[in-house]
Amino acid sequence: MKLDSLPPSLPATEPANSKSPLPQVETLQKDILDDLAIVNSESGQLSDSPDPNPCQEQKGIKNAHWAVFASTFATIFLAEIGDKTQIAVLLMTAESRHPWIVFAGAGTALVATSFLGVWLGRWLAAKIPPRTLERVAGSSLLLISALLVCEIFSH
Repeated sequence: MKLDSLPPSLPATEPANSKSPLPQVETLQKDILDDLAIVNSESGQLSDSPDPNPCQEQKGIKNAHWAVFASTFATIFLAEIGDKTQIAVLLMTAESRHPWIVFAGAGTALVATSFLGVWLGRWLAAKIPPRTLERVAGSSLLLISALLVCEIFSH
């Protein structure tokens, strides 16, 4: 899924060098350095020299991160409403009569699957260009949709 709401002030991560023995460490180091860098408000370039008002610069970076967070939350929240996972949690809660235990189990499972998705997405982004990933994902969803439509009409 393409995140079109990525603010231009948020630094993009570069794919890791595949010749390096630890590409994830280098990518993580670059991300940390990018996050700690101060954005030069006049040119939009990353700068190592502090601006007279570094708090304002850091506030812009934090706002960009919150924009990505809010966009991700809204997208996933809307996609999951009425999803089979939500219905399963509803049924498990009704059957067990222990809503907080079901909530803890479901929440932990969703965090684990989200972590897996983020990790796999980051790994794939280092190996495959984003445009190719978008095309493969879109084609896969179209294929699944076509198979479901064929299944509906075959019965």
